[in-house]
Amino acid sequence: MRQDGKMPLDNLLTALGELPESEQRDAYLRFVNFAGDAALRRDGGPEHVTGSCFVFSPEFDRVLLCFHRKGQFWVQFGGHIEATDASVAEAAQREAREESGIGELVLLSTAIVDLDRHDLHAGFSCEAHWDVGFTAVITPDVEIEVSDESEDVRWFPINELPANVPTGFGARLDRVRSTSMSLIS
Repeated sequence: MRQDGKMPLDNLLTALGELPESEQRDAYLRFVNFAGDAALRRDGGPEHVTGSCFVFSPEFDRVLLCFHRKGQFWVQFGGHIEATDASVAEAAQREAREESGIGELVLLSTAIVDLDRHDLHAGFSCEAHWDVGFTAVITPDVEIEVSDESEDVRWFPINELPANVPTGFGARLDRVRSTSMSLIS
């Protein structure tokens, strides 16, 4: 529970409700309302919410990605919500810190910038993740480290993404970048 008394589920429902109406947002609201607190737990069922963090350079011209060991692709940082996380945003920040080795990484905002439900293949114990994305900005000269969950962590120019990214990732990244830039203007 957070210091303000809000539970992570309440926090997520409020944040989702603040997003513009869309079919995707409405699907998330239906899933989270139906599953309740189980939606936020890895052991809550075969599908659950995860938190992720897109890390950009201050000019938004570079993105820090990790090469996901299980998925075998380049992607933003993220993972499951832990019992100690007060919100999905906090989980996303924690995961980005753990997976990049950047202890001082802080979210640009707790505003949701991306929703991406994706099915998982046999290498995962889950069937699907209802990913909720946030953004952080940090200088590319910061020291990074590769975690046990990744094979590599590297900066890429926005217009030169590696070939091994999930289908549609470039378009998602463009939307996330645009939304994130509007948060600071």
